[in-house]
Amino acid sequence: MKPIDAIADATAEMTAFRRDLHAHPELCFQEFRTAERVAAQLTEWGIPVYRGLGGTGVVGILRHGSSTRAIGLRADMDALPMTEHNQFAHASTHPGRMHACGHDGHTAMLLAAARYMALQRNFDGTVYLIFQPAEEGGGGARAMMQDGLFERFPMDAVFGMHNWPGLPEGDFAVCEGPCMASSNEFRIKIRGKGSHAALPHNGIDPVLIACQMVQAFQSIITRNKKPVDAAVLSVTMIHTGEATNVVPDDCVVQGTVRTFTLDVLDMIEARMRQIAEHTVAAFGAECDFEFQRNYPPTINHAHEARFVRQVMQDVAGEARTHVFEPTMGAEDFSYFLLEKPGAYFVIGNGDGDHRATGHGLGPCTLHNPNYDFNDTLLPLGATFWVRLAETWLKPI
Repeated sequence: MKPIDAIADATAEMTAFRRDLHAHPELCFQEFRTAERVAAQLTEWGIPVYRGLGGTGVVGILRHGSSTRAIGLRADMDALPMTEHNQFAHASTHPGRMHACGHDGHTAMLLAAARYMALQRNFDGTVYLIFQPAEEGGGGARAMMQDGLFERFPMDAVFGMHNWPGLPEGDFAVCEGPCMASSNEFRIKIRGKGSHAALPHNGIDPVLIACQMVQAFQSIITRNKKPVDAAVLSVTMIHTGEATNVVPDDCVVQGTVRTFTLDVLDMIEARMRQIAEHTVAAFGAECDFEFQRNYPPTINHAHEARFVRQVMQDVAGEARTHVFEPTMGAEDFSYFLLEKPGAYFVIGNGDGDHRATGHGLGPCTLHNPNYDFNDTLLPLGATFWVRLAETWLKPI
């Protein structure tokens, strides 16, 4: 893929901006410095800016021509609450905070595209540049919508792009329908009756009950769910006890559930509640069952996904355009797709060979302390954003 010349010429500037963001990561709804930098760049290029949507969100507005058509392009801005292991010059300067998912690169790519489109205006309509806070668990997309994103900035469709380690550098992938799962958490507190461990008949053992419950939960996946429906039910924490010779009073079981459809999610939650309540009842105990639904599944609209795929083929070629394999990871772009047509797609980040001296010894995968965004993608991703917007808003 050959990037647009004017965008390629600014690669060094884009890289410096991206690395500055990487060195100064900010967590969800705390992206004050990042938002300030984004807004300042847009303003410098003559792009009207609206700030404060969803707390720290920024929306840039590019208009040209007479068409009422409009498109939304989204980049996320927040970092993760984890300590970086890399030691290169642009490593995080804030212990416990790291851009380990590439949101610094996503922001830089969309800014580079905005700069080019502001100069060229080779489209007829409106491009809304959505710089979103709090993707990493904060639900920033939902917060922006609650603040009136789609009412204040009416758009026909919205698109999001994410880098994808393991996919060859600069390749693209998209799929129709579900591409990422819903994200949900459960917490079950089993209330038994403590006793001396040598006299267990005097108590009601919550640990034994928890073991029975965890085993039974897997029957939901193997016996209640259709084999063709994808779902994950993982118990990831069991907290109980303080001494080896004491049967504890209670036990807390926690974990996550991921599905591609709300029907399957409804079934899993209902069956988990039934199993939990009936299991404790069978042993003479009680429980508090909590099930928290976080992000819904990310489901691409067919027409928009096909449109993205065609732009990918036009820009990168058919050989570098792939069908994205759905993942059980989650993404709050899903909220946007519940309200507007659109598609979520990925650009290949490579296998980590781009990392300079000083990177950690581990793999360059998302949410890993050794990750770093591949700066080679900056002009490629920016070029793709430009071509997508120009194609959607092609003068009639």
